[in-house]
Amino acid sequence: MTSKTTVKTLLILGASGDLTGRLLLPGLARLVADGLADGLKLVGAGSDPWTSQQWNKRVAGAFAEAANGAGAAGKKAIAALEKGTEYHQLDVTADGELGTLLAGLEGPIAVYFALPPAISQKACEVLTAQQLPPGTSLVMEKPFGSSSESARELNKTLAALVPEDRIHRVDHFLGKATVFNILGLRFANSFLEPVWNRDHIAKVEIIFDEDLALEGRARYYDRAGALKDMIQSHLLHIMALLALDAPSSIGERDLRDAISTVLRASSISAPYKKSTRRARYTAGRIGERNVPDYTAEEGVDPARHTETLAEVEVGIDNWRWKGVPFMLRSGKALGRARREAIITFRPVPHLPSGFEGVDAPNQLRIGFGPDTLQLDIDVNGPGNMFSLDRVTLNVELNGSALLPYGEVLEGIISGDPLLSVRGDTAVDCWRIIEPALKAWAKDSVPLEEYDAGGPGPADWPTAVER
Repeated sequence: MTSKTTVKTLLILGASGDLTGRLLLPGLARLVADGLADGLKLVGAGSDPWTSQQWNKRVAGAFAEAANGAGAAGKKAIAALEKGTEYHQLDVTADGELGTLLAGLEGPIAVYFALPPAISQKACEVLTAQQLPPGTSLVMEKPFGSSSESARELNKTLAALVPEDRIHRVDHFLGKATVFNILGLRFANSFLEPVWNRDHIAKVEIIFDEDLALEGRARYYDRAGALKDMIQSHLLHIMALLALDAPSSIGERDLRDAISTVLRASSISAPYKKSTRRARYTAGRIGERNVPDYTAEEGVDPARHTETLAEVEVGIDNWRWKGVPFMLRSGKALGRARREAIITFRPVPHLPSGFEGVDAPNQLRIGFGPDTLQLDIDVNGPGNMFSLDRVTLNVELNGSALLPYGEVLEGIISGDPLLSVRGDTAVDCWRIIEPALKAWAKDSVPLEEYDAGGPGPADWPTAVER
């Protein structure tokens, strides 16, 4: 079934929560200011007994920055959206309450579940397809489920309500500009694609190190950890984009088919003490900030042994990538923020005798947020023409004027699921990491420690010098 509709009403469940105020509303404001959400009505709903004035104050505060930078038309559009917005108190898990609210809204409606995953799932379980106005879309935040089995069950629940193309599983990490920058680099350059395989690439590293600590997110993060929060939810998709074969088009069906094909071939192999690593930060200093030991952070249960830094080696069992390790790493409270993919090429098979100075393989670095490109190559150095020096070619790639959640909302409002995670892919991402999670639960892999503000364990394959 297909249904290309234009959303008339955006209903945000969890409207009084942090996600809505910090990310969703500012992203929506930029979208509206750019004329990409004409005629949209915004409705907030939540369990908090907010007045209309409280909701309007939240909306106006979140919209202020976009409104200040907008032109006359953008200011007018933002003002119209603010004027028409409304808030409803309800219990989304109670029979009939959400359905009654939906019945009174203009369709097509996009229902954004800005709620904890367990509450979102319960809300969907008490809904029926008959309660959803024609053209309704359901928008789910990640993590999607808590295991491959729960993801399958949630897929079944959602499929009983709306067609797959009206289910948006949000991955805000990869914006549309980043996706197309990777695809353009891969497939628009004839010199690059022929060497994009196991014969010429030794390894691929995908790293998302944050210089932020827990930042008050213990309620969610202490039950998730770095492996679920970032690697399962986001980095596996970057890996798939870097590894996929050329799709026939960049339409959502062809592209998401290609992503799914890569992930189906992907796995983490035993022994997990060799293929996975985990660690937790201790007290330290990041810049001018003193950071407490993770176990001393408010809301953390030390008995959970939650990792704040994780690294896994994923293998892709296909013709192009057999034997090439894909190292996926993410962590918090590191001394330096890193958001990049590093492609390390194999050394040349033979360097004519007489040259000197080469001691490292060529690397291509793709940076995320902002999107950048760095290529390390060896050239003849000045003075001694027999000495090869390493030089780096740098370029900043084109970005999007929208905030990450603005790009997400644009796809939802226009009915384009390109940035949405497909149901089978969501299951496969859990399937890939579950062997590591089970090994960690048995303490088969030691929980190491690193100082907050430091580089992390020095003996990990992705380690960098301080």
